Amino acid sequence: MKKSILFSSLVLAAFLVGCNDSAAPAQNGTDSTGNEGDTSSETSTDSLESNIVTIGTGGASGPYNILGTTLADIYTSDFGVNSRTQTTGASVENINLMEQGKIEMSFVMSDALSQALAGEVSFKEPIQNVSQVATLYPNVVQIIAKKDSGINTIEDLVGKRVAVGDQNSGVEVNARTLLAGHGISYDDIQVDYLGYAEAADGLNAGTIDAAFLTSGLPNASVLELSETLGITLVSIDPANIDDIAKEHPYFVSYEVPAGTYGNEEPIQTAAVPNALVVRSDMSENDVYLLTKKFFESLDKLVNSHQAANEIPALDAQEGFIAPVHPGAQRYFDEQQ
Repeated sequence: MKKSILFSSLVLAAFLVGCNDSAAPAQNGTDSTGNEGDTSSETSTDSLESNIVTIGTGGASGPYNILGTTLADIYTSDFGVNSRTQTTGASVENINLMEQGKIEMSFVMSDALSQALAGEVSFKEPIQNVSQVATLYPNVVQIIAKKDSGINTIEDLVGKRVAVGDQNSGVEVNARTLLAGHGISYDDIQVDYLGYAEAADGLNAGTIDAAFLTSGLPNASVLELSETLGITLVSIDPANIDDIAKEHPYFVSYEVPAGTYGNEEPIQTAAVPNALVVRSDMSENDVYLLTKKFFESLDKLVNSHQAANEIPALDAQEGFIAPVHPGAQRYFDEQQ
């Protein structure tokens, strides 16, 4: 009897130890079959809640679309989500699409973003559903005319037929502002609302005299024109830009380097920083992951378009126009 009791006790002890051993790994994230168990907190920081990340860009040949396509491919590959670009009229349309909840992220110009937050110019009321995650490369105001056209400065545009970008695009917004800063209204020129490719075609065909193609350097359409048509880069006096910046502080003076489009000398013009923005109602964790992946992928973005060389990785919070999204702030805090 004593032996029987002792044997039963040993069996019971072994059974209890076995139960405890099988339960222990589950506390470390693994169940008794060797599969991961309750790791919901880990999963929530490593994968997106959203299955779709649509990025608003701009014209098909512009840096917005080239960089946006590369970024969408990275998000699709690394997060397993449906990420794609949406070709649009650029900044103003992108901001409106975000406010309507139709896209998650977009490239925009800081001037259009400033006006959206204030409910001015192209925006009837202040936009609420937009937050910033990065300051990007400067969008350079490239006013192009045919070589030997006699159009050398922005003042020479008076009386000419000028493409000012898609209507209500960021290009058109800053074209209107820069012209007004030089005392030129749309009544003083013949306005055509044309995007990059259409403006290039117009210059080539001689149906327009000049065009605003504001983007990162180089712009593919301008580069092609410089090689096939022969162009002049129209200059803007830095002193005039300084005066305009007193009311519109997002404008800065910028020098297009010699040789960018076959130009022998640097050309003085204006620039407006770009911004990468997301919908404010996106989750903190999703925006944290998207922001982190964006900055970790700068080398791939540079390979797709050299404008990304000017994205300020270390001080991307400087010059923010819109409130920073908490998810992006979390990423920036980690870099300190």
